Amino acid sequence: MAGKNVVSVNDLNFDNEVVKNDLPVLVDFTATWCGPCRQISPLVDQLADEYVGKAKVTKLDIDESPGVASRFGIRGVPTLLVFKGGQVVAQQVGAVPKSKIAELINRAL
Repeated sequence: MAGKNVVSVNDLNFDNEVVKNDLPVLVDFTATWCGPCRQISPLVDQLADEYVGKAKVTKLDIDESPGVASRFGIRGVPTLLVFKGGQVVAQQVGAVPKSKIAELINRAL
């Protein structure tokens, strides 16, 4: 379950919500069966609250949206990508501390 400031994205709305967005966008590629994904999920939710108006935070379930996952070569979860101007500007694979996730977003600000 995503936090109130986290936008769920999928194969249908990804380009509008992420690629065409003016703000930097963090995409958390996740899966319901993934333990490390559940571990970082609350951290991503907290960052979504902290970056309101500065960056957009989204989550994409790779099982529900395999098209986007394939398009960006997602091979493992969790994978975090930060987009700016429609391009990937930062990437992190695996569970990391909140400070590391914030660092990814800050690179795009």
